[in-house]
Amino acid sequence: MKRGTTDYCLVVGIDKPSGMTSHDVVNRVRRIFGERRVGHTGTLDPLASGVLPICVGPATRLDQYLTGHGKSYVVSVVFGAATDTDDCDGEVIRTGDVPEEVFDPFFASTFVAGLVGKSKQLPPVYSAIKVAGQKACDAARKGRVINLEPRDIEVYSAELLGIWGADGGEPARWDIAFSVSKGTYIRALARDIGNAIGCPAHVGALRRTQAGAIGLADCVSLETLEDVGLRAALDPVRALGFRFAFLGEEQASRVRNGGFLRPDELALCERRSADAALELCACTAGVRESCEPLRDGELVALLCDNALIALYEFQEARGRLKPTCVFQTGVIRGSSDL
Repeated sequence: MKRGTTDYCLVVGIDKPSGMTSHDVVNRVRRIFGERRVGHTGTLDPLASGVLPICVGPATRLDQYLTGHGKSYVVSVVFGAATDTDDCDGEVIRTGDVPEEVFDPFFASTFVAGLVGKSKQLPPVYSAIKVAGQKACDAARKGRVINLEPRDIEVYSAELLGIWGADGGEPARWDIAFSVSKGTYIRALARDIGNAIGCPAHVGALRRTQAGAIGLADCVSLETLEDVGLRAALDPVRALGFRFAFLGEEQASRVRNGGFLRPDELALCERRSADAALELCACTAGVRESCEPLRDGELVALLCDNALIALYEFQEARGRLKPTCVFQTGVIRGSSDL
C-alpha cells in the first residue's frame, strides 16, 4: 500500500522481535496502515525484543508524553567477556575468568538486590545520546569516541531469576528482572555489574516487558497487526496515565477550536487502582470520580465520543486550563475499559 496520510489516529503496542531495529518496525507499521506519520516512543536495541509502543497518524504528537515512564526488562547478563557495544552484537574487547562467587545463589541474589536505588550511570559508547548534535553511536561507528556525562538513574526493583553455566556447559550468566527509570541503559547495568565483580560482562539477551502502563499482554506481533489492523488499538488514556474528563458536544467544540476551560467545567476522573474485576460496582468498572484538586502544570486528557481529543494543562495562577495538544481527528480508544 502506498504510504501517505490517512484518517488513522491510534496507539498500538508491538512485541518487537529480536534482530529488527525500532525504525524497521516503524516502516513495517507504515506499510500496514498506508500512513507515513508513524513513530515509536522509545528505541529498543536491535538485539532486544518486547514492548514497543507505536503512534500512528496525528497520534504521533503523543510521543513526547509517552517517553517519560519507567520500564521493565528481563535480561541475561553474560560473564567472562566485555564487548564494544556492551551486548552480544558487539566485538569482544576483553575477556576474564569468572569468579566462583558468581555461581553462589546467596552472593548473586544479594548483589542483585543491592542494585536497587538511585545512582549515576555512564551511558554506553554505542547509544543514541546526542552531543553537539551528533549521536554517540554514529561517532563510535566512525572510530570516534564522544565523551558522555554520567546520568541520574534509578533502579526501582531488581530480582535474580536464575544462575546458569556452573557446570561449564554454557557461559556463566545471571537472568535478572529489572524495573528502572527513564534513561536507564540495561547494557550499562550489565557492564557495571561485571566491573563491580571484577569480571567483564555483557548483555546476552534482553526483553522489555513493560513501558509505562503498556505491557506485553497489550502488544501484538507485526504479523498479527497485519491481520487485525485497527482492532489492535490501545487506549491512549491508560497509556498516558493522566486524569481525564468526558466532554459534551459544546465543550468539545470549544476544545477543538483551542478554547480555554475553567476547572469547574470539568468532572475529573481517574482509573481505579484495583482490578475492575474486584470492584463491587460493575457499572463504573475501571473509572471513578477524582476528588483531588488540579495541580499547577498538570496535564488532563479530554474525551468525547470515545476518543481522546485533547490534552490540556492547568495554569493555577490564571485559574484555567490551556490547550497543549488538540486532535481534530481524535485518537481512538480501542478496547477501553472506561
